[in-house]
Amino acid sequence: MNGPYRGHLMNPIVYAIPVFLVTILVEAWVAWRRGVATYDVPDAITSLQFGVLSQIAATFTRLFTLGIYVIVYEYARVLELPADALWVWVLAVVLYDFIYYWVHRLGHEVNLLWAAHQVHHSSEYFNLTTALRQTATGAFTTWPFYLVMAVMGFPPIVFAVAALIDLLYQYWVHTELVGKLGWLDRVFVTPSNHRVHHGQNDYCIDCNYGGILILWDRMFGTFVEERDDEKVVYGVRRPLASFNPVWGNLNVYRDLWHASRASPSWRQAIGLWFASPSGGRERIPHLDPASVRRFDCGTRRSVRLYAMSQYALLIIPTMHFIAVAASLPPAVRLGYALVIVASALCIGWLLEERPWARTLEHARWLAILALVMALPATQLWPVPGSLQAIIACIAAASLIGAQQCTRRYQPA
Repeated sequence: MNGPYRGHLMNPIVYAIPVFLVTILVEAWVAWRRGVATYDVPDAITSLQFGVLSQIAATFTRLFTLGIYVIVYEYARVLELPADALWVWVLAVVLYDFIYYWVHRLGHEVNLLWAAHQVHHSSEYFNLTTALRQTATGAFTTWPFYLVMAVMGFPPIVFAVAALIDLLYQYWVHTELVGKLGWLDRVFVTPSNHRVHHGQNDYCIDCNYGGILILWDRMFGTFVEERDDEKVVYGVRRPLASFNPVWGNLNVYRDLWHASRASPSWRQAIGLWFASPSGGRERIPHLDPASVRRFDCGTRRSVRLYAMSQYALLIIPTMHFIAVAASLPPAVRLGYALVIVASALCIGWLLEERPWARTLEHARWLAILALVMALPATQLWPVPGSLQAIIACIAAASLIGAQQCTRRYQPA
């Protein structure tokens, strides 16, 4: 297939996104029927926005996630394991999950890795959207750990599929609607023991790191069973308190940078990045679960509905971008990505009821409309006239919607 759609079959995430969205809607409906308050619209949209930024970033970090692996495999492997043998695939999944356990554990024990991983824990709710609240910066620090598989001789395609299996498995365990599962809880990562991992209760700190197998936690002393007499309180001890996905990715890096600059010596400044985020379990203060209050800036229903519609619109170009990114000219790819990131920012600021969010939202749609109309003339990327007309209609409706939903603005 030629043109901008070339190569989209290579990225399975394009096909997974609709499945994610459908199952999220099903879970939200079941939770509503059961009367379980497991969803909050601003939080859920923010989690999905984190997922958008993570996938956008992934198109620019292939060198770290797979490119370096391929180079090491080509020039430094000691074996050449067959890609057509079932035992190689099974071993790859198990080995990948073992390495993932240690990468995940270090993500909680080392500041530099926690700065990226904390994104996934920043939601104060626990549902399927939480699974998609992924980091946009993690690829820069985690890639070296998996190179051992390249040296051992696991072909890149086997490694990539093993990584995808491990990632997709973890999606379903992010739910409060599935209780304990007996012996499965003792062998595999399940919703019960992953709920503990996402808790900020005293007993939930730094445990249950497995991706597919909880056996690693049992082997290395980090397994904790969910308690029936204490409800898990989700989130992190220092709340994000924001619906801004860009800030959510960068805030801990900012804090570490300022703390290291204030350090009395360069040794201490560097050491800070590799220290423990908590300073050790014995230094973690007691938390009374009943005292925790979830972040809520009083987002009005009209703004929530508008933000939902804008995310629904944003997911279409996001899927298109993921599908065609590899075939786009660098300037077009970067520009396309920035438009999506800017849109996610605007939606987040609307949810926070920022007093200037409406103005930015108007500017966003006017800029998108101008860009789409101007692209054919630049010869960078042809945009059919029919698509221009559709986008013009969507822009007009969004401009009116943004104006209506933010009337009588009362910032929280």
